[in-house]
Amino acid sequence: MKKNQLEIACFNYESALIAEENGADRIELCENMKLGGTTPNSILVVKVRESVKIKMHVIIRPPGGDFVYSDEELTEMKQDIKQYKKLGVDGFVFGILKENGKINKKQNKELVHLAYPLSCTFHRAFDVVKNPEKSLEDVIKCGFKTILTSGQGVNVTEGIWALERLQELAGDRIEIMPGGGLRSSNIKLLQEKLDLTFYHSSAITDDSETANPEEIKELRNFL
Repeated sequence: MKKNQLEIACFNYESALIAEENGADRIELCENMKLGGTTPNSILVVKVRESVKIKMHVIIRPPGGDFVYSDEELTEMKQDIKQYKKLGVDGFVFGILKENGKINKKQNKELVHLAYPLSCTFHRAFDVVKNPEKSLEDVIKCGFKTILTSGQGVNVTEGIWALERLQELAGDRIEIMPGGGLRSSNIKLLQEKLDLTFYHSSAITDDSETANPEEIKELRNFL
C-alpha cells in the first residue's frame, strides 16, 4: 500500500520550518502568494535548503499574470533552474502555455530536460488549459512526473469530478496531485473519491502568508 504524503506550499522561511516540524513530507518553495506563487529569490532558497532536511521543490515562475512567457522570461527560467540545481533542491514546479491555452510542449520540454535528473511538476497553469484530456497527454509527453491541479475548479472540492477523471486517464503514467483550497476540512472527501499519493496545501488559515502548524498536523492525521 502506498504511503500518502503531504506537500506544503511555503511562501516564506518560517513556513518551511513549520512544515518540516509538523510532519510535511515535502515543501514547494515560492514567494508572492497574492500572485499565485513566483520564483523565490536565491537567498531564500539557500536559507531554506540549509535549514530543512525534507524534500524541497522550487517554483519557477516569473512574476506576471498568465503562463505565457517571452524569450527573455524563458531565459530567466532556465538560469534559475541551472542555479537552483547547484543549490541542492529536489525538483522544480512550472508550466508554460501557448496563447491559445494549449501546452507549450517545446518550451516545457526544454526546461524538463534542463532540470533532469530532478523531477518536475506541471503546476496550476493546468487549471486554465482549454482541453484537459489532451493537455494531460501533452504534459506526460513533456516528461513531467506530477500535475498540480484543482481539477479546474475554484478549489479542489469544486474540481473533484475532474480530478477523478484525470486520475483515471493518467493511470500510473503521471501523478495527479490535488491543490487549491485543500484543507483538513475537505481532505477526507478527496480521499474517498481519489486514490492519490501526494496532497498539496498551503495550510494557511488566516490572512497571513504563513502556514498554520495545527492545520498541518490535522492534514497529516488524515494521511
